Amino acid sequence: MAEDYVRRDLRELRRQVEALREALARATEPYAELAGQIERLRSLSRGYVRLLDLVQRYGGVSPDLAVPGLKDDISRHIVSALLDKGDRNISQITDAVKARRGTASRRIVRERLEDLVGRGVVVTDDGSRGRTFRVSDGVRDRWSQVLGFPKYGDRPENLLESGDKDVG
Repeated sequence: MAEDYVRRDLRELRRQVEALREALARATEPYAELAGQIERLRSLSRGYVRLLDLVQRYGGVSPDLAVPGLKDDISRHIVSALLDKGDRNISQITDAVKARRGTASRRIVRERLEDLVGRGVVVTDDGSRGRTFRVSDGVRDRWSQVLGFPKYGDRPENLLESGDKDVG
């Protein structure tokens, strides 16, 4: 008989503990959401501070940080244009380079693109509307590292120490 009372009390206690757990989970739910928002804000803040640090150290943020060894101004402008918007054809790239530096010939842009493709900085896609160009995945990922984007889960603070190697 006493054993039945103990079992019944134990079941009741278990029910109450489970009810407390559920109530606690409901009560802490808004705080978990708030913690997630605070973490996103911290991540954005780190990215902003990272950009400020790059501007302070290097005077700006340019593709040279992601692709060291770009040998000329036109190549830098090509990579910048493709980082802004990939999948461009030669005419679109030439127009973008002209807009950035004031002058660029299609022949020179084509030569630089061939060099960048040969080095693995730029890749080509043959589509139904012709040949398009974009930066390689490795360059895109390194650019994300430079900017401190958390999307790729890498560590921007290690980038510049190991960034002396050429891509390709």
